[in-house]
Amino acid sequence: MNLYAGLGTDEKAVTWVLSQRTASQRQLIRQAYQRLYNESLIDNITSELSGDFKDAVIMWTLDPAERDAKMAKEALKKSKSGVKHLQVIVEISCASSPYHLAAVRQAYCALFDCSIEEDITAVVSMPLRKVLLRLVSSFRYDKELLDIEAAASEANQLHEAIKAKQLDHDQVVHILATRNFFQLKATFERYEQMHGSPIDEDISSVGKGNLVSLMKMVILCIRCPERHFAEVIRTSIVGFGTDEAALNRAIITRAEVDMKLIKEVYPIMYKNTLEDDVIGDTSGDYQDFLLTLTGSKF
Repeated sequence: MNLYAGLGTDEKAVTWVLSQRTASQRQLIRQAYQRLYNESLIDNITSELSGDFKDAVIMWTLDPAERDAKMAKEALKKSKSGVKHLQVIVEISCASSPYHLAAVRQAYCALFDCSIEEDITAVVSMPLRKVLLRLVSSFRYDKELLDIEAAASEANQLHEAIKAKQLDHDQVVHILATRNFFQLKATFERYEQMHGSPIDEDISSVGKGNLVSLMKMVILCIRCPERHFAEVIRTSIVGFGTDEAALNRAIITRAEVDMKLIKEVYPIMYKNTLEDDVIGDTSGDYQDFLLTLTGSKF
C-alpha cells in the first residue's frame, strides 16, 4: 500500500486496509512497508493525510503500547487544573490488562528516556500524585480469583476511609492499586450491599475536589469501563465543537477491547446510538474511519 503512488492519496483504501487489521497485523504492515519502500508508513501518513483523519489513522497504526505512552506523555505536559487531562493515565492503569500497562511503561522509558513514574512525580501534585503513582506501578493478578471474605472486609475499610474523608488513605490506595479487577468488582458490590449506596455515590458526598473526581474515575474504570468510555465519547461531542483527541482516544483504544459493550450501554445512557452521535459530529473520511472502527461500516 503505497500511500502516495500516482496522483493523490486513496483515503478509502487507507481506511479499508488499516481499519480491518489487528494490532499485530498493523505492525507487520508497518514493517513490510519499510522493507518495500524504505520509508516509514507513519511518516508518509503524516505527510499525505491531513486533519482529524490523519490523527486518527496515525493513532490506530501505532503499536498500542507506544500509542498509549505517547498519550500519557502528552497529558503530563499539560499544566491544567482539574483531572480531565489525566484520564488517559487512569484508563491505562485501571481499564487495561496488567500486561498492557507493563508494556506502556516499557515503551514510555524507551521513547522518553525516563519513567512515567518520574514524570508523574515531577508534574502532578499531591494527593493525586500518590494515587497515580501506585496505579501505574501496579501489576495485578489477571485471572478471576475471588475472596468473598476479603471483599467484605475491604468494603468496610473503604467505607470507613470515605466516611472520614480520607480518600487517599494508604489502605484505600493499596486496595485499588493491587487487587485484581474481579476482586475489586466483588468488593464494590459488597460495599453497596453492606452500606446501602454505591461506592461512587459515597465518594461524591465527600466534596467536589480533584481527588474526588479522580477517585470516581478510578472506580468507574475498574467497575464498568464501557460506561466510562461511553461517557468520554459523549462528552467529546456535546456542546460547542468536538474534542477530537478524546473521541479518537476512546474509539481507537477500545475498538479491539470492548467496543461492542460500549455500543450497548451508550443508548441506555444517552437515548441515542453511538453511531448516530459520531455521524452527527464528524464528516468525510474521518467519519468513515471512526465508524469502521466501531463496526458500523464495511
